[in-house]
Formats: sequence, C-alpha cells, structure tokens
Amino acid sequence: MSVWLPSAPCTPRTCVETGRCAHVRGAPRLLAVVGLILAGIAGSFVVRWLPGALVRGWARGVVRASGVRVRITGAAPPEGGLLVVANHISWLDVPLLAAVRPAKMLAKREIRQWPVAGPIAARAALFIDRDRLRALPGTVAHIADALRGGQAVAVFPEGSTWCGREHGRFRRAVFQAALDAGTPVQPVRIRYRTADGHDTTAPAFVGDDSLLTSVWRVVTARRLVAEVEVLPVVDPAEYPDRRSLARAAEVGS
Repeated sequence: MSVWLPSAPCTPRTCVETGRCAHVRGAPRLLAVVGLILAGIAGSFVVRWLPGALVRGWARGVVRASGVRVRITGAAPPEGGLLVVANHISWLDVPLLAAVRPAKMLAKREIRQWPVAGPIAARAALFIDRDRLRALPGTVAHIADALRGGQAVAVFPEGSTWCGREHGRFRRAVFQAALDAGTPVQPVRIRYRTADGHDTTAPAFVGDDSLLTSVWRVVTARRLVAEVEVLPVVDPAEYPDRRSLARAAEVGS
C-alpha cells in the first residue's frame, strides 16, 4: 500500500456491475484491442515522434475496439505545457485522455510489469514509486521540467481508481508542478454510461480486480458509452498554493 496515496474503498464485489454480456463478441474485441496496442508499441519503437492526430485516432481506436462508444465534448489546448487531470475509474481512462491530448502519463512503477501494456507505458509514462515518500519531490520536479519543456503530462490525482458512483479528493502534490512551471491545468471529467443514458460501473478497474478480468468485463459488455468532458482550463496564477489549485481543478472535473 502506498504511504502517500489513498486506496479507494471500491471493490469488484460491492461496486462493479456485470449487466448484460455479449460473450460471443468478447474474443474478437479482445484480439482487436491487443492488436492495436501491439501496433502502438511497434509504432513507438519505429518512429520516435508520432503526430498528435495519429495518437488521438489510435487511442480512440483502442476504446472503440473494446466495444465502447466514445463521446468527447470540449477540447484541450493543442500545444504547450499542460497538466491534464481527471477522475480515475478504468484502464480505459488512459487511452481516453490520450484521445483528448497526447501526454506523458504519470503512472505507478508496477505498470512496467503489465503484459502488453507495460512496454508501451515504459516509453510514454513518467513512473512514480508510491511507496517512497522521499521520491515525491523529485517526481514533482520531473513533471515541472516536462511542463516547462512544452509537454503535456496526464495525472489521475485521486491516487486510486474508484467505481464511478463515488470519487476521491484530488491530492495536491502534483499541482505544485503546474505552479512551479507556470503552466495551465486541464480538468477532464470521465463518465461511463449505458446506451440509454444510465451510469454504469462495469468498466471500473478497482480493488483486487485483475487487469485481464476488467478487460474481459468491458469487451463482453453491451452498449457501453464513455463520456469525456474537457472542461475550461485553470490558470495556476490565480491560486496562491497547490491546495487551492487542486480544489479548483477538482470542482471543475
């Protein structure tokens, strides 16, 4: 357990809906998702820099291949340093944020060991050791350097995945990087619904869920919709400290 990030109380047994399943479509969808991720890995090794439009299209493709429709409203600044922050529900959140604005993802170091996704994460992420409090200032400094260099960095400040019905508070540490670099914060709100508009927790990746279990639940679900709302940018110059900046971004998302 992390010494500085919280753990959500959500668990697969108490929070996650199974709903109606389309198992016959599950295997083709899973193969399509894996194929697109492998293509992304290959592309990242062959070409050092990929156009943003291509990355956004690839990210949308990963989500759609899993059987989930994507609805994005609003737009993020296309260039310049930007701290992208969002609530965290599912592994799908990662490609959804990439569909908004390709960015370096702040991720826990354990993701390096994930099958298939680990290699691509190693090339596209900033890793943090959540069990070492002393590493936090260095991580914040690293994020600030990336922001000053004109990169976008994506963070899930809740520090853990939640089921979607409940959510956590935004932890303030990473917002210090935006203050230090003088770069804007882009809040993003993610929701998962059924096609008839009802909220659903089926895509949630929480508690002791395994990645494969969560992926299979998504690819066998019917008529899931991912709604991504890109909210107004928050200017860190308007806030005196990281606590108030975090609260402003949290209210926005």
